[in-house]
Amino acid sequence: MLALSAALFCLPVAQAQSERFNVVYVMTDDQAPWTMGAYGNRESITPNMDRIAKEGALFRNAFTVTPVCSPSRVGFLTGLYGTQVGITDWIAPNEDAAGLGLPATATTWPAVLQKQGYRTALIGKWHLGSTPAFHPTKRGFDHFYGFLGGGNTPLDPTLEVNGKETKLKGSLPDLLTDDAMRFVEANKAKPFALVLHFRAPHTPYAPVPPEDSEPFKNLDPTIPTFKGLDVQQTKRFYREYYASVHSVDRNLGRLLAQLDQLDLTRRTIVIFASDHGYNIGQHGIHTKGNGFWMLGGANGPKRPNMWDTSLRIPLLVRWPGVIKAGSEITEAVTNLDLLPSILGMLRVAMSQSSQQNGLDFAPLLRGEKVAAWRDAVYGQYDLHNGGLAYMRMIRTSDWKLIRHHHENQMDELYDLKNDPDEARNLYNNAQHAKTRNELQNKLTSWQRSIGDPLTKEKSRLITGQ
Repeated sequence: MLALSAALFCLPVAQAQSERFNVVYVMTDDQAPWTMGAYGNRESITPNMDRIAKEGALFRNAFTVTPVCSPSRVGFLTGLYGTQVGITDWIAPNEDAAGLGLPATATTWPAVLQKQGYRTALIGKWHLGSTPAFHPTKRGFDHFYGFLGGGNTPLDPTLEVNGKETKLKGSLPDLLTDDAMRFVEANKAKPFALVLHFRAPHTPYAPVPPEDSEPFKNLDPTIPTFKGLDVQQTKRFYREYYASVHSVDRNLGRLLAQLDQLDLTRRTIVIFASDHGYNIGQHGIHTKGNGFWMLGGANGPKRPNMWDTSLRIPLLVRWPGVIKAGSEITEAVTNLDLLPSILGMLRVAMSQSSQQNGLDFAPLLRGEKVAAWRDAVYGQYDLHNGGLAYMRMIRTSDWKLIRHHHENQMDELYDLKNDPDEARNLYNNAQHAKTRNELQNKLTSWQRSIGDPLTKEKSRLITGQ
C-alpha cells in the first residue's frame, strides 16, 4: 500500500513558467456533499461550487480516510495516514502546547511545488501545530494569513497577519478571500499554488452576513427521518448550516471571477473539497466521526463512527483544456490521492525518498482507462478527545467492515449494496461470516502495510478470531 511517489509521477515539468498551470485548492471545514446543488441538493444555494462541477469533473465516490479535522488535513497535504505522523485526532490545545504537529519528515505537495519555482500560500485554517517549528512557512508555504489552531469565530476573527495576531472586523470567509485575491493579484505573472482553507461551515454556523442568511430565512428544509429527532432544532441547524455554506460559495464566486478577469482561468487548475463529511440528523447524530447523539434535542454522548455520511467528501476539479466539461468520476478516491494527483497533473516529481499512500487520479481526469484501480478504501480513527475509540475500516463497493479495537460488541458490518444507509449491522450474522472474515484479512494486511501501531497488539480484535 505504501508507494514511492517517483513511481507515480512523470518527469519534472520543463515548460516556461508562463505556460505552467497554477493551482487553486479550496477546502471547506465540515461540508458534506449533500449540501451542494451539483450533488443533488435543491435547497442549498451553491452556484459557484456547481460551476466548477459543470466546467470540470465531479467525483461520485470521494472519501476521507479519517473523518475528523487534523488527520484528514495530514492526508490531503502529504498522502499519509494519521498514524504515520502521530496525528490521530484533531489536535487539542494541550497537545498543541506540548508540541504536537506535522513533522518535517512529511513532505507536503506545496513544498514540492515551492522547490519547482511556484509561489505558495496557505490562507485560513492550519490545525497541524501552533508552535514555531510547525508553522506553515516551515512546511512549504511562502505566505500565511489565517489561524494556526482549530477554532475561530465566523465574525470578527483573530488572525495571523504578517506574522502577528491581529483582531479583525468582518466575516471570516470574506477576510480570507480578500487575502487570497491579494495573493493572486501579486503573483499573476508567475506560477502559484494557493491553498484556501475556509473554517465554514464548521460550528458555530452563525453569524454570517445578511446576504448569506436571508435566502434561507423562511426555508422549511428537508431533514432526515430518524426517530427521536427534535424537528424544529434540526431544521434550524439546516438553515444556519446552509447559510454558512452560502458564505463560502459567495466568496468562491469572487475568486473565480478574479481568475476570469485576470485571464488566469485557462491556465489554473481549481480543486474544491472538504476535510470530511457531516451529519445533521443522519444516523441521529450531529457533526462527523466524533459526532454526538442529538435525539430529543440532546447534545451527546459521543457516537464515534465511520459511516459514509462522515467519510464522503465533495471533490470537484476544473482543469481547462484537459477535463471534458461535466465529467463524472465514479472510481473510489481518497484525500490521500490529492498529493500524487496534483503533482501528476503538473507532471512534477517528488524525491524518491519521500513516502505517501495515494494514487494519481490525473489519468482519470484525462479520460484515460486505468487498468488497476483500488478495489477498497481503508480508514482509521483513534478518537481520544472527549471520548475513546480505535476504529479501523475497509470499504468496498458492496461491503463495509468497521472494527472497534479495545471495545466489545461495537464492531460493524454493512451490506452497502442492499443497505446504503448503513442501518443494519450484520457483524454477528452468521450468514455473512465468510464475507466478514475475508474483509478482516484484507484489513489486517493493510494495517501491517502502513505500520499501524495496533498490529503490535496480540488481540482477537486485530485478527478477528
